[in-house]
Amino acid sequence: MPRELQIGGGVRSESISKPSRGGEGCSGSMKRTPTAEEREREAKKRRLLEELEDTWLPYLTPKDDEFCQQWQLKYPKLILREAGCAPEKLHKDVQEAFATLHKHGCLFRDLVRIQGKDLLTPVSRVLVGNPGCTYKYLSTRLFAVPWPVKGSHPEYTEAEIAAACHTLLKLNRYLQAETVQAWEELVAKERANVDEVPLCIGPNFPGVGMGAFDGPDEADIRRRSAYNVTLLNFMDPQKMPYLKEEPYFGMGKMAVSWHHDENLVERSAVAVYSYSCEGPEEDSEEEDPPPEGRDPDVWHVGFKISWDIETPGLAIPLHQGDCYFMLDDLNATHQHCVLAGVPPRFSSTHRVAECSTGTLDYILQRCQSALHNVRHEADDGGVSLKSLEPAILKQGEEIHNEVEFEWLRQFWFQGNRYRKCTDWWSRPMTQLEAMWRKMESVTNAVLHEARREGVPVGQRNEIVTAILASLTTRQTLRREWHARCQSRIARTLPADQKPECRPYWEQEDPSMPLPFDLTDIVAELRGLLLEAKP
Repeated sequence: MPRELQIGGGVRSESISKPSRGGEGCSGSMKRTPTAEEREREAKKRRLLEELEDTWLPYLTPKDDEFCQQWQLKYPKLILREAGCAPEKLHKDVQEAFATLHKHGCLFRDLVRIQGKDLLTPVSRVLVGNPGCTYKYLSTRLFAVPWPVKGSHPEYTEAEIAAACHTLLKLNRYLQAETVQAWEELVAKERANVDEVPLCIGPNFPGVGMGAFDGPDEADIRRRSAYNVTLLNFMDPQKMPYLKEEPYFGMGKMAVSWHHDENLVERSAVAVYSYSCEGPEEDSEEEDPPPEGRDPDVWHVGFKISWDIETPGLAIPLHQGDCYFMLDDLNATHQHCVLAGVPPRFSSTHRVAECSTGTLDYILQRCQSALHNVRHEADDGGVSLKSLEPAILKQGEEIHNEVEFEWLRQFWFQGNRYRKCTDWWSRPMTQLEAMWRKMESVTNAVLHEARREGVPVGQRNEIVTAILASLTTRQTLRREWHARCQSRIARTLPADQKPECRPYWEQEDPSMPLPFDLTDIVAELRGLLLEAKP
């Protein structure tokens, strides 16, 4: 049976000295200029911390009288399904799947990029989802270990891993159905204007059926609940020498800092299945008095309204098999964090990843589009081009950069980790690398035309202008990726996780039409433009 939330106590608002707000992990590679979005986010954070000075913002836990009312008023699109709502067989299978993937070493700490610094995440992760899908967060593209959707036949390194991925697909379908039901209940509440709909809703809540929605609403709800990937997370707090302190409310140690989930379909839902590896004493009577605020031994998820210092935050305890759902625009208007407890914890976070530019089919089509300009390929790898139209040349070089830096280098920067589960990505990456090599020959052919004697000055300028920005970016990013692969933190990783700078070749490699380092070529192109000026 679902547990009842215990209510009692009051709002916690204390004025005490704050802990350090330092970063997590280690850094060590080239710095870059922060983006406008990053600068704005940091400015907001600084202003908020300045306003707080040495005062904690208030937050509520289930012990506080105002907890349920605050949840209903300020967090109505946050839904909790306690473990008793789900079938016991599903819990058993999912928890076995977690153990299997952990046993086979399929989860890894990611070397992510934050404000120009490389940081190793305290949480280990693996992406599982529709074949060919990827998910990008913190400048890191994760490549999905495929689950066996209908019509696909992925092969896995172990039968146990195959069974685990099949279980995660079953969990995904279950959470999709639960999400649609949660949407129904939310709409029923709004239509009935009822304030007392329970927060922890069981499977027999008397909501309306899908027939109560108009056709477009039903389709939109299903689209925004059609999870295509899950990001599995694992962390054992006892093995982490340092965890960041929550900086605004004094909620304690964080496994994951305050954030919005990135790269999702707009207003789509997120569903999270939580499993902390607690012992059988979990629900036993405690001899010590309960701590003030949230219990630091228990994992919680924290929620707050973005950049709001008036509304109390929430710290919601998570027990074995609990699920929570973020519906509609909650992920955009609110931030959440994960507050560490004592035991190790797994979670499966199901998302509708925005995949318009993040699937294997997409990038293959882009590469084919770029190579459509090749008229003829010689035996030595050289090519002739169909067109020197600036727009065609510009698009081709942009795609060249996209496949190199968003796919090939992202994949190999993560070492050989994916082979722990499957070799599904091996053939596609070989195919993409072959297409990229042909694009190197295309760039060489374009440069040959720009240098050719007798080319009218106007045409030469158009050619150089069309490609110069992309080649300049290519040189900058190659230097940055090469430095990241050689960084001190990268060298500390195990052999199968060490970043590989690929593609990489020495300057005099006869198999490559152009050098790895494009400094001289970029300078030459700039010189050609200067020569053309009157």
